[in-house]
Amino acid sequence: MYLIFRCDCGRAVYAKEGVARKKCVCGKSLKVAERRIIAKTEDNQTASEKVQELQEEKYGGAYFTTADKL
Repeated sequence: MYLIFRCDCGRAVYAKEGVARKKCVCGKSLKVAERRIIAKTEDNQTASEKVQELQEEKYGGAYFTTADKL
């Protein structure tokens, strides 16, 4: 089981159930037990997809392009 929650910076993060701490990409170390759980999933692939959905929901869709097209 994987737990999905948000860091204080706003980024969605997932961690395996039973893990005490998870480090966000912003550098903050989070105590999983103290976070509000947004969702639970059965496997890491589904958790990763859910985190991507939450990120796109908050920050808009991600798209990649080359510098010459900007």
